[in-house]
Amino acid sequence: MQIKNYIRDIQDFPKEGILFKDITPLLNDPIAREESLKILLDSLEGQKIDKVIGAESRGFFFGMLLAQKLNAGFVPVRKPKKLPFKTISAEFDLEYGTDSLEIHIDAIKKGDKVLIHDDVLATGGTAKAMCDLVTELGGEIVQCNFLMELSFLNGREKIKDNPIFAAITY
Repeated sequence: MQIKNYIRDIQDFPKEGILFKDITPLLNDPIAREESLKILLDSLEGQKIDKVIGAESRGFFFGMLLAQKLNAGFVPVRKPKKLPFKTISAEFDLEYGTDSLEIHIDAIKKGDKVLIHDDVLATGGTAKAMCDLVTELGGEIVQCNFLMELSFLNGREKIKDNPIFAAITY
């Protein structure tokens, strides 16, 4: 099965000049979704995972499925002021300006083996912020795991000190 066939391109979304990779057709197809999950899980064979962290919001879809299959906890990483308990944050650069992500201060314990998941590795800002949050809390990054990578944006460079896996590369 070619899971690329279940990702549609949306031109000029969310703004002009961007070709958005829409995963909703993949999410809507149970066989394609299961195959995608299998590919992501196969990249972790033999690895112990205590926590899976997923980035808001598309990282939640497969992040929860991965956590369930790995019998691991799931940790949501969200935009500022979306989490109810005490948080730490990491800032990252956008094309114009900056943004930040937050995680609960008790979400990861020192020594936890952590899988970082998001739907796409693009410029690497979100992934780097998640790596920084895990490191600050004392977690050990087992892998940065993505459904797809837009390799022409060189996001891999920002997280190159960590194992990286992408099910699809564009």
